[in-house]
Amino acid sequence: MSGFNAKLYQSAQLRQEMRINPRLYQAMELLYMPLLDLEQHLKEQLAENPLLEMVEADEQKEVELKEDTADEPMSDDNVDWEEILLDGFEVGGRREQYEHKEFYEPTPVEAQDLHDHLHDQLRLLSISERELRLGEELIGDIDDAGMLACTTEEAVAGVNEWLDEVRPTVIAKAKQIADDRAREEELAEIEILFRPYEPIEAERMLKVIQGFDPAGVGARSVQESILIQLRQREEEDTLAYRIVEGYFDQLINRHLTEIAKALDVTPRDVQDAADSISHLDPKPGLKHSADPERYVIPDLIVEKIDGEYMVFANDTSLPRLRISQSYREVAQNHRQFTGENKEFISAKLNSANWMIQAIEQRRQTMLKVMNFIVDRQREFFERGVQYLKPLTLREVADHIEMHESTVSRVTNKKFVQTPRGVYSLKYFFSSGLATTSGEDISARGVKDKIKQLVGDEDSKKPLTDQAIVNKLEADGVKIARRTVAKYRDQLGILPARMRKRV
Repeated sequence: MSGFNAKLYQSAQLRQEMRINPRLYQAMELLYMPLLDLEQHLKEQLAENPLLEMVEADEQKEVELKEDTADEPMSDDNVDWEEILLDGFEVGGRREQYEHKEFYEPTPVEAQDLHDHLHDQLRLLSISERELRLGEELIGDIDDAGMLACTTEEAVAGVNEWLDEVRPTVIAKAKQIADDRAREEELAEIEILFRPYEPIEAERMLKVIQGFDPAGVGARSVQESILIQLRQREEEDTLAYRIVEGYFDQLINRHLTEIAKALDVTPRDVQDAADSISHLDPKPGLKHSADPERYVIPDLIVEKIDGEYMVFANDTSLPRLRISQSYREVAQNHRQFTGENKEFISAKLNSANWMIQAIEQRRQTMLKVMNFIVDRQREFFERGVQYLKPLTLREVADHIEMHESTVSRVTNKKFVQTPRGVYSLKYFFSSGLATTSGEDISARGVKDKIKQLVGDEDSKKPLTDQAIVNKLEADGVKIARRTVAKYRDQLGILPARMRKRV
């Protein structure tokens, strides 16, 4: 039996394959970037490429004025860049004269979250170290909504597990004390501080935490949270308190007549009590959410001028990018450069030229996309959201003769300022529904119609989903009942029986 003989071979093959140029990846990233991200990216490019300059419009005017002044001190353009380039970019004289000042991005101050807020209140109390430790354990088990995410028994088990881990180390250190009497006192204190917690201690501490701000924090359910808020408002003797305490499930399901019969009051009284309860916060912790505020700067502006809608790029705050003329002149003198120096200058010059072209290409692409949107959605700008037409990325891509993925990148996280407000570019894209007139209507427009119908309904006889279907069909919109239910849920509108008032 012959053994397997492994050998290495070389062969030549001719084949075709497509590979994306690295610069194409960069161009796609530039399309994807919102205005603020692009501005930061350009600052990074400025730091990496010495052939690039970023000049504000006002600064450019100042530079032009200074060039016309005869008795002006030596400016950047008068520096001996040839010597600087050949000597490895080491600038002589006062270095700060030639260097760009370092840019510091403003750092947002992190807001105090719920747990920090509760810890601050806990430390203001005159309590023992043992109580403080248990309080910190319970606060750590409170979720972002302000609810206790575990039982008091589980919280006690967690803190006792920590005690079992640290107790031997603390006792060992105490036994090292030379003085016998001091050692006994230390061990006695450890015995008090590190004895296992009991559930009743956790219940007492939880009651303390439930008295903290915000009202209702530390509750184990929405029902308990609302009861805490009513107690803090000294409304324990009210009908609202009795309803939440004994008939919470019926209240949630809006069985107001059933509650009225059980409490021997009128349905109107129950309705008034339910209205007062609705003003309480079922998730009190969210008001101390640590999510940072997000500010929107529109990338595009739409203005109505002489009856026509015009589109402008909102890039006035974006520094203008250019190639340093001094570097360009030096780089063109090929006799001064050989080897690595020549390759470096050539690569940086090509990169700078490409970056300037890519930024302009991004700007033109965004304008093309927005101009088509304005032409297609003119009725929206004139009459409102109910006249928004269905639009897909494919339609825009076909019109501007670009790939659908390119349009997706252009519209991602981009905003436009219009006479009707600031909108995400994605807002103008939605599916369509057929109408009896033969024209399609945007799903977003249908949602707005549903919202308007519910807003105008009789609260004593709210519209059912089928009634909304009938009204929409009367307006020429063909829609299924399940679609109405889906849109209603997306709008946060309750079913008819939950909206009914007595």
